Amino acid sequence: MHQPARWGLGAAGAGIAMIVVLELTSFGEMNPLRRTISEHGLGPDGWIFGLAVGLLATGSAAIGVSLARKRLAGIFGTIALMGWSVGLFMTAWFEKNDWAVGPSLHGSIHRAGSFIAFLSLPLAAVIIARPWRHRERSRATLVAFGLGICSVLWVVGIATVMVIGARQGLPWWRAMPLGLVERGMAVTEVAALLALGVWAAARQLETAAKVAQEDQR
Repeated sequence: MHQPARWGLGAAGAGIAMIVVLELTSFGEMNPLRRTISEHGLGPDGWIFGLAVGLLATGSAAIGVSLARKRLAGIFGTIALMGWSVGLFMTAWFEKNDWAVGPSLHGSIHRAGSFIAFLSLPLAAVIIARPWRHRERSRATLVAFGLGICSVLWVVGIATVMVIGARQGLPWWRAMPLGLVERGMAVTEVAALLALGVWAAARQLETAAKVAQEDQR
C-alpha cells in the first residue's frame, strides 16, 4: 500500500468533518446532552452518518496497517486498533434502535459495535504509544499515549457511574448526560487515533528522507 498512514489520515479527517457538519446543522433539533451521536443515523441524513463513520473506520484501518508494517504497533496493539475499526464498521452498517418503535436486532448489533470500538481504542493507544516501548519518543506518541490514558479514564468513569446508577435504580442511560459523555469520549479517542496516524506518517517521511540521504552518499 502506498503511504497508508497519510491516506488513512485523509479518510478519517473526511469522516470527522462530515460528522461535525451533521452536529452543527442539527444543533437546534437534537439535544447534545442526552441524544447520542448515532441519532444522526435515524434521520433523513442517516446515509451521510453511515458514510462518515465508514470513512473513519477505513482510515483507522489504514493507520493500523501502516503502524503494523512499520513494526510500531505490535500484535496486541494491532488487534486492538483493528477492533476499533471493526466496531466502527458495525455502527456504520447497522443503525441504532429507534425507541419510538422498539428494540431490534440491528440496534443490538449497533450497540455491540459501539462498545467494541470505545473499549478497543483506549487499549490500542496505550499499548502502541507507551513511551517505555520505543527508544525514540516523539510529540505525537506522547500525545497519543496521554489521550489513551484519558480515554481509559473516560471508560472507568462511565462504568463507575453506571454501577452507582444501578444501585440507585436508575437505567444506565439516565445515570449521566449520555450524549455529552459520549461526545467527550469520542473526541478524546478520535484525537488519539489522529495522533497515532501523524506518528505513522511522520515515521514514513523520516524513513524516506534517510533512504534518500544514503543514496546521495
